[in-house]
Amino acid sequence: MPLTFTLDPAVTPELRDGLLDLWTDVTNAGGAVGFVAPVARDAIRPELVKHFAAMSEGRTRLLVGFDEEGQVAAAAFLTHNTHRLMAHWLWLYTVMVHPRHQGKGYGRDLLAAAADAARGLDGIEAIRLTCRGGLGLEHFYGSCGYKEVGRIPGAIRVAEGDDRDDIVMLLPLT
Repeated sequence: MPLTFTLDPAVTPELRDGLLDLWTDVTNAGGAVGFVAPVARDAIRPELVKHFAAMSEGRTRLLVGFDEEGQVAAAAFLTHNTHRLMAHWLWLYTVMVHPRHQGKGYGRDLLAAAADAARGLDGIEAIRLTCRGGLGLEHFYGSCGYKEVGRIPGAIRVAEGDDRDDIVMLLPLT
């Protein structure tokens, strides 16, 4: 069953809790979404609040994929650049698909929905994201049309003695 994607859904307690559960479950399954397992919802909550604040200021947009039961199954944040010379592209952050939905093509669907959402925004010509090296994520994003445009060796410290590359990917929309 395909996901139903909504850009800028109303932030309700149910959505907040669904996003917290998603972010926690993705992290604890080994996902590279800004935290390292094991992580509890309470550790993620302040970061989600920051995203909500950016949304209320109009700097960030939220894209959510709901499953057939109406549960949060996937999400990503699209963030506008604040620098006037970089306003023609945006960032895609915290790209997540719930572990129970892995392998169903929902990651590709989420990225396609994000590209469609970005194309609908005035003046946006590209999407830029970064991903953590060592997991093969750059190959997945590459298969979805993103191109690796930069790599910073050892920029992400997952644990003492475990540094990963920060890989910059770009998807031109025009």
